[in-house]
Amino acid sequence: MRRASEAGTETARASTPAILDAIERIGNSVPHPVLIFLILIAIAVIASHLLYLLDASISYQIINPTTHGTETVTARANSLLTTEGIRHIYTRLVPNFMGFSAVGLLIVAMIGVGVAEESGLVNACIRKLVAASPRWTLSYILALVGILSSVASDAGYLVLIPLAGTALMSVGRHPLAGLALGFAGVASAFSVNMLIKPLDAVLTELTNDAIHIVNPSLSIEVTANLWFSIVSVVVLTIVIALITERIIEPRLGAYREDQASATLPPHEGGQLSARETRGLRYAAAGLLAVTLVFCLLTLPPWAPLRDPATGALVGNSPFMNGLIGLVMILFLVTGIAYGIGAGTIRHATDVIDAMTKAVSGMGGTILLFLVISQFVDYFTYSNIPTLLAVKMADTLKDASIGPLWLLLGLIAVVAILDLVFTPAIATWAIFAPVFVPLFVQLAVDPAAVLAAYRVGDGPMNSITPLNPYFALVVGFAQKYDRRAGVGTVIALMLPYVLYMSALWTLLFVAWYLLGLRWGV
Repeated sequence: MRRASEAGTETARASTPAILDAIERIGNSVPHPVLIFLILIAIAVIASHLLYLLDASISYQIINPTTHGTETVTARANSLLTTEGIRHIYTRLVPNFMGFSAVGLLIVAMIGVGVAEESGLVNACIRKLVAASPRWTLSYILALVGILSSVASDAGYLVLIPLAGTALMSVGRHPLAGLALGFAGVASAFSVNMLIKPLDAVLTELTNDAIHIVNPSLSIEVTANLWFSIVSVVVLTIVIALITERIIEPRLGAYREDQASATLPPHEGGQLSARETRGLRYAAAGLLAVTLVFCLLTLPPWAPLRDPATGALVGNSPFMNGLIGLVMILFLVTGIAYGIGAGTIRHATDVIDAMTKAVSGMGGTILLFLVISQFVDYFTYSNIPTLLAVKMADTLKDASIGPLWLLLGLIAVVAILDLVFTPAIATWAIFAPVFVPLFVQLAVDPAAVLAAYRVGDGPMNSITPLNPYFALVVGFAQKYDRRAGVGTVIALMLPYVLYMSALWTLLFVAWYLLGLRWGV
């Protein structure tokens, strides 16, 4: 019996890479991502007109962000082929692109990151981390940092993911495994953190507004999911690291640098030289200087980066709204300081050249973002995401099942919808008025409902091409493997999505059945 069991296990292990290889081949056989989104635009245009001709509509309740009261609205399918729709397509080309926040975040962040990378700071920091940490902990450290990076909003996509690839390559491991590990931590666990982040405040406010529909005296705090989030971070860190080491890396095998699309930066191991050590000291001094300046700008009650009305630092404050600027300044100052100390930066033109190189290398990504921004706008204008979300929510609400199964249904619906409608706040703004009052009437803690939403909203973020940063990760992958494409990234991320979804849902069920407190 034992031999039969072992044989079955080996067969399963052998079939998993084969399945992923097939997914990668199929995914990479599709056209260039730019062409894919042009095709999706055509499909959205046709679908919008068909639904318009069918007079598709649906009524639902929303929460007015100004009055915090509920309003009944009716969403109708808008055609992109009517006079108004054609006018919308024609006039929104530039505004769509300029309003696509991923573009600005990418360019601003890469100005600083480019200087840090060209000066050698990134390489030196990674080698220092590798030298100071036991080899077996590297995957866990990177996964944890990736998850915690969500406190800085989208900065993790731009900084942590490429750093994870470089970190694994520096110790002789496959860089694509590092990219996958970083992407899983940043995207698939984006909804939880050990710290309170801006997203928590918005989701809590939407939840309370929905609670007040049926019980004006009941509210939850922004820390309502804190204990569940902390444990989720620990569990997901372990899961991400184990998947990387047990599934992703064995499938990828040894990395050959001749697969790269361009000359890779040096990533030699061993001890740091005297110049590199001096550069790190200079960088530490630069980091300290930036920290002191921003402490003066944020900590005093009169600090200019606090909310001018409430004095709050976290939430909708100037500090949090401009956090990507802090990321750029940190990398820029520490990169320049390191370069001066290590002798890799000798003139001001060296800094300008590094910035120019970083921005010029994003030409393909910026073109892709131009096309993606049009698709997102057209898809939203058509009202198809809203019609789909409300229809799925109503179907689940009308199901005659117990509270736990209803919560599991919410997780499943959110996960499915996340493939085509990724904004976390916008999705919860639709779902909260539908589900939160229902669960309150069923005597279910609203914190449990919000926790279920977090579980459903997380894992799919790393596998849907509609994630604005999915294309960026494809670009990172092509840097290390010129043959990489959409299928490569999907095949890399699918094991994370499946295991994280299953194990995170089991954690949620256990937490619910044990009656543990979700937060403070």
